[in-house]
Amino acid sequence: MEKDHVTQFLSIHGNKFATENQPMIKRRIEALPDERFDEICNINFKNPTTTLICAFFALLAIDRFYLGQIGMGILKILTGGFCTVGGILDIISAQKRTHAFNLRLLEMSI
Repeated sequence: MEKDHVTQFLSIHGNKFATENQPMIKRRIEALPDERFDEICNINFKNPTTTLICAFFALLAIDRFYLGQIGMGILKILTGGFCTVGGILDIISAQKRTHAFNLRLLEMSI
């Protein structure tokens, strides 16, 4: 794959992955055939900042539903945001959970 494609991908989606994962992502994308690039670019990666903002609404569990964690979202609603302590932990880990979610999406597509 052309280096321009990899640079383009990381400039558009780089903030949606943890910094320590970017060299590995770069290597994996470079190894892909050119025709797969459009498919990878069209993945709907989640924004870590959006997840963080949603995590502040702990009782509504929006952050869990945003990341497709339906079961955890329902549990969070039923337990009142995991009795607030879990809600605080969700705020702290929101961006890390989003980075992991996005990495799983990319790995499934590669």
